This record gives sequence, C-alpha cells and structure tokens, in this order.
Amino acid sequence: MTRLLGYVDPSDPCFVAAILTITFNPLFWNVAQTCPFFLTKGGGVCSSPSKSLGLLEYPGGEHGTHMGPGEAQKPLLSRKACTLLPVPTPSHPAWAGCHQQGVTRYQPPVLEVARWEQRTRKLSKVFRSPYLACYSLGAAILLLNVLRSHCFTQAMLSQPKMESLDNPTAYRVGLALLGIGSTFVLSSFFALGFTGTFLGDYFGILMEARVTTFPFNILDNPMYWGSTANYLGWAIMHASPTGLLLTVVVALIYMVAIQYEEPFTAQIYQQKASSSRKRS
Repeated sequence: MTRLLGYVDPSDPCFVAAILTITFNPLFWNVAQTCPFFLTKGGGVCSSPSKSLGLLEYPGGEHGTHMGPGEAQKPLLSRKACTLLPVPTPSHPAWAGCHQQGVTRYQPPVLEVARWEQRTRKLSKVFRSPYLACYSLGAAILLLNVLRSHCFTQAMLSQPKMESLDNPTAYRVGLALLGIGSTFVLSSFFALGFTGTFLGDYFGILMEARVTTFPFNILDNPMYWGSTANYLGWAIMHASPTGLLLTVVVALIYMVAIQYEEPFTAQIYQQKASSSRKRS
C-alpha cells in the first residue's frame, strides 16, 4: 500500500472526483439516515417533545431533550431507529411551540433515496407508478455509474503507471478479471431483472423469493463483487497504481453498503412472508 501511495497524487482533481463519485454511489441509495432536527439558540438540538410537533421521535420515550453544542449531532446520527414524522413549517401551529424553546433554524435532512421511498412512496406518487419511479431511479443510477467509471479512468490516465505492471502478462490477468467481473454483473442483472437490480423491492416490487441461482449460488452480492473485479482488471490493464488504490476504495464502499442493504432487504422479504401467512 505504501508503494502504491508513492505513485498517487491525492490532490489531483481527477483523483478527487473519482473518490467522490465512488463514495456517492452506492452509499446515497443505501446508507444515509433521514433524521431532521432543529437547532436551538445555544447550538443544541430540539427533538420532538411530542408527536404533535412532528419532528423526530426516538423509541424509548426520549423526547423534549436539549443537548449542548458539543452533544448536538453525535447522539442523533448514531441512532439508527429514528422515525421521521411530518416536519412543521413556520406557518404550522407546532412551530410556535418550538420557537418558544429557542429554535432558530431548521437543519435539512440527509436523504437516502431508496429507504425514503420505501417509507413514504413519494417517488411512486410523483410518477404515478412504482414501476416508472423504479425505472427513473435505475436510469439515474446507471448514469452515475457511467460518471464514476469515467472519473475512475481519468484519474488513472492523469497519474503515472507502475512499471512492474506494464507488461503483457499483467494485461492478460487484468483482461481475465474484467471478463469474470462482467460475467457476474451481467448474469446478476439477467437473474434479477431491471427492477430487481435497481432497488425494485424498495418500491414494493418484490420477486416471489430471493434469487439463489447463478451467480448468487456462487457468492453473495455478485453484482458488487463483479463490479469490483471489473475495476481491478481495468486498473491492472492500465498498469495504474491509482486505479488499484481506487479499487480498494470501491471494495470498502461496497462492504459498507452491504452492511446496510442486506439486513434491510431481508426484512422486506420477511415482512412479505409474514403478510402472506396472515392472508392464508
């Protein structure tokens, strides 16, 4: 790793752009929590004293608490079980109650698209169809993937090659990895279909059961690991230490996303199975 870092200029704009696009996609779809709150004059946080205020409710009855400036964000963002309630505007009657407590401004929520849609069905309502909403989100994800790959390639081309990788054998290894990765990605897509690939279960578009055929019988999350193999192969084919480092970042980001996505997907299908049993 130290040797790789010797070839990389982290201040290069192309490298920074690649890091940003890699990090954004897929964390934006799977990880960020939607937790709005109000800041007090003292820099603390006014969480919802009651549901009538329509702010943030914590399970366990922790309402109406005021935290100091140093405590404001950490407790909020560390809680995964927050519930988003309707947020009052200045014209809402609940605003007066918060204003009396010294609330001065609203901190916008960090949106995570897929789970937000699963909770609210807002996109489905806007497009008047969960399928159209899913197709639109899928198109956006595809465009962002193209942008990520472009930034990845430009970052490699803008920085030096590694001489020990610049040979025909390494090129063939990279090509083989690219072939394996593409096989996993494409076979995953054909097994899942468009809606299954692009978060259809968050739109209420569920498959009869979780897919267990190839390539899912070979490894979990073959789409993610196939994509990682593609980037690794592409980096080796370009003899690029920058590409190798960025591939590590890709793998780490996918690992984080999986930690959030897997339990949530399992929960959706457990709820479906429970509903089916109740109906029968």
